[in-house]
Amino acid sequence: MKKQLAYFTSAVLNPFLISLAVMVFLSFNSTSSLGDGLKWSLLLIGFTVLPVFLLILYLVHKDKVDDFFVKVREQRNQIYLLAFLCTIACCALLFSLQAPMVLFATMIAALSAMLIFMLINLSWKISLHTAFAAGSVTVLIILYGSTGALSAVLVPPIAWSRIELKYHSLSQTVAGALLSALIVFVVFHLFGLIGEAAAL
Repeated sequence: MKKQLAYFTSAVLNPFLISLAVMVFLSFNSTSSLGDGLKWSLLLIGFTVLPVFLLILYLVHKDKVDDFFVKVREQRNQIYLLAFLCTIACCALLFSLQAPMVLFATMIAALSAMLIFMLINLSWKISLHTAFAAGSVTVLIILYGSTGALSAVLVPPIAWSRIELKYHSLSQTVAGALLSALIVFVVFHLFGLIGEAAAL
């Protein structure tokens, strides 16, 4: 029963669904236009979530990775590289289209995280589940304060599920969460968005 619950938690609260939900939420909340919200959502998803998702599906289909969540560290390198390159393209497009500052800052934070995680992955593995969850929670806390902090309840069960399934150790889940939160905080601080929920 514990394994089933852990797998369910890990599958439902995975990096793809969390990032998709946050991107759509921020896209619609950073503009007063429904059309613009849809435009930014499709742009972010199309340049970041979708390419990586399709690559992993392809690798699983060709038996080039063990499973969808890519347990083996060495198998993650090409996925990190694609995510990094796609995020660079997304940041460039957001900048050229003068996207809302919150969206641009979020993607710069994602780009920074991908670079750092890609380098770490050369010798150690951290949890992307907890990284995406904690990074998203940090964005929501910065922008929405105590209301956004409610989302923090998702991080512990995600960490537990990854440990229970033996995909990660405790240190790997903690490292993913802390690094991601720190990166988001630093980037948002540099963009002057700390305490500026009104920027939305």
